[in-house]
Amino acid sequence: MKRLYQKIYLTIVASLLLVVLVAGALWRFGTQDAPWQQGLEIAGELVATALPPANAPRPIQQEALERLSRRLDLDLTLYDRLLQPLASAGQPLPPPRMRHGPGGWLYGPHGPAWSLPLPDERVVVVRAPVRHRNPVIGLVFFLGTIALLIALCAYPVVRGLTRRLERLQTGVETLGAGDLSARVRIEGRDEVARLAESFNRAAARIEELVGAHRLLLANASHELRTPLSRLRLGIELYEQTRDPKYKSEIERDIAELEAMVEEILLASRLEATRQLQSTEPVDLLAAAAEEARRYEQTQAGGQPVTVAGDPRLLRRLIRNLLENAHRHGKPPVQVAVRAQSGRAIVDVSDAGAGIPLAEAERVFTPFYRLSSETGGAGLGLALCRQIARLHGGDVALVAADGGRTCFRVVLPLAGPA
Repeated sequence: MKRLYQKIYLTIVASLLLVVLVAGALWRFGTQDAPWQQGLEIAGELVATALPPANAPRPIQQEALERLSRRLDLDLTLYDRLLQPLASAGQPLPPPRMRHGPGGWLYGPHGPAWSLPLPDERVVVVRAPVRHRNPVIGLVFFLGTIALLIALCAYPVVRGLTRRLERLQTGVETLGAGDLSARVRIEGRDEVARLAESFNRAAARIEELVGAHRLLLANASHELRTPLSRLRLGIELYEQTRDPKYKSEIERDIAELEAMVEEILLASRLEATRQLQSTEPVDLLAAAAEEARRYEQTQAGGQPVTVAGDPRLLRRLIRNLLENAHRHGKPPVQVAVRAQSGRAIVDVSDAGAGIPLAEAERVFTPFYRLSSETGGAGLGLALCRQIARLHGGDVALVAADGGRTCFRVVLPLAGPA
């Protein structure tokens, strides 16, 4: 059952139906040759001995019935074989439902009564006076029985629900205490099960984010030490010598620090959001041409291709690839844009010696550098892959003619407006 309210509602309905069936079964099968019926027959025989015969005058029958009523302290009404009243003592009582029935329980305006068949086909209806009985007791007993049956039927459902909620609460408290590996067992297919699934997904996402941030912090602290050390040394040398070359080195170190901090913040933000805040049509050829003008010996060509995305992030993707090509490759650098099989493809290649295929995936790892690399924080290619995947695409290192280095960006084309 997929909805919790349906389970609770059907449990109550099933419990009530069970009460009705049990009551009906007791009423139906408990009235056939039951021991209390034999008791009524015996009681009728005893009452018959204390009453005059059926053909006795009515005053005599009335006197005998009143004498028996005073002796037993009961309300009594005597009916003939045609269920016509012959005599009555105390409160009048209703006649039985059948002329020749086996006797049994009756209910009148003043409370329940019992009919006792006599051997001569007369019937005596008996009821205890109000002062000797509490009419509420029977109702309370009946309602209590119904409540007990409903409680017994509903307990397994309610306990199963609360047990799962307790496990979910324990998982939330464990996660809040700092154990990011906390998960809860998923049972059923209702709202509580979906809540447990949502909790597990959220816990996994939190664990992933915290782990990524810890790794980012550890690597960033390591990467920032080098330019900071150079900056400190450059400031000391400049103060001692006032040589302009140290000033230019300080400016380069500051620019490197700014770029590194910007990349770290952008990587952290993309890892946290994992979705675009807004999208608009972006011409990749125009963006590539604009970024290519920033570098010498760099050309962009191909066909106009439009994708839906964040223009600033897509330009940053192309810029990082160009920066990587100029820093670690060899000019000239080529940018080729085209559409193929419903996808936009951007190839950025340079004339360098190329990257070994064994390193094809590792170069996208944050803060990873090839042994021959110098400079940079090792986040440029990792940011490229984050941006591409955020737009529904990817970046990969592909084989190019002559062993050149070529990074290929594949993005979905923009749909029709």
